[in-house]
Amino acid sequence: MSPIAIAEDDIVRTHEEAEANEREPLVVTGPLERFLDEHGIGSGDVEFDPIGEGHSNVTFAVRRGDTEFVLRRPPRGPLPPSAHDVLREARVLAAVEQGARVPKVLAVCADEAVIGAPFYLMEKMTGHVITTDIPAEIDGVEERRRLADELIDALVEIHAVDWQACGLEGFGKPSGYLERQLRRFNGLWEHNKTRDIPQVETVGKWLADNLPNPSPPTPATVVHGDFRLGNVMYELELPPRLNAIFDWEMATIGDPLADLGYLCMTWSEASDPQGGLSRLSAVTRQEGFPTRAEMVERYSERSGRSVGDLRWYLTLATWKSVVFMEGNYKRAVAGSTDDPFLKTFGDGVIEIAERAEEFALAG
Repeated sequence: MSPIAIAEDDIVRTHEEAEANEREPLVVTGPLERFLDEHGIGSGDVEFDPIGEGHSNVTFAVRRGDTEFVLRRPPRGPLPPSAHDVLREARVLAAVEQGARVPKVLAVCADEAVIGAPFYLMEKMTGHVITTDIPAEIDGVEERRRLADELIDALVEIHAVDWQACGLEGFGKPSGYLERQLRRFNGLWEHNKTRDIPQVETVGKWLADNLPNPSPPTPATVVHGDFRLGNVMYELELPPRLNAIFDWEMATIGDPLADLGYLCMTWSEASDPQGGLSRLSAVTRQEGFPTRAEMVERYSERSGRSVGDLRWYLTLATWKSVVFMEGNYKRAVAGSTDDPFLKTFGDGVIEIAERAEEFALAG
């Protein structure tokens, strides 16, 4: 069963039909079918099924005749500036296809007149995204270690992509990435916030005052920006194999340790306190999953990259999560999404803001 149901006003046949509704539609099927005809993708009517967690960009599994694919578009507004850029996401997916485990991009549409927003179509992958459970086919103490190893190895592959050779020159500036992250998320906080949370400003200042200054500097790589267990898919056969990495909307060129810090931030250990961030990946508390330190050790070994102290990167990742979650909560309160989970973010944002402050002041 899909985690999010399709509302009556989500999918309409024509733009004229959409005008009778209070909210903009997510898909207008008539123009979409004409677009599919132009690109030779399936035939006949289209059928939709929401997939994924549904808390950010909107993703549908689509069937048209005997053809299956995935459609991805931004959520309904209001949206922060530069956020939910699916065209940028499609560009990076197509570029890293030869080096990273990603679905193939089938078509891209920048014309908002088609379905009401830019969108792209990609290959539909088969497997399981691990959020709260592990399928019996790939579960077991040894298999859990393998799941984690595959996750780290896939991240190493992303960071090994020759971003200049694959067409991502100009996609992001290789220098000053961390400073830009701080500026961007301070700006997003001003756009997203629904109340004052003092920890956001306290941690933001700490991050600015304690920017890493490695010598020599860490070479820039492709950075996924949201790399975690819930954004990858595994094949349902032994030995477990990671076959797809999703949700590239935050991708850029920058410091690879930002990805590693974010992954560690979302990775739970059995000894972690209950609640807060631990709810994001409680499944990794189970026996067999490695600790964060072991994950970092494997990354360093496989990438050949010196990691050092990740506390700054853990703090950055936690602070950014506060900003994102507040934005999702704002959309839920405004009624622009039907996702009931987003309405529970109110207290969760406070908890994570407190956790970010704990990281920052730990040393």
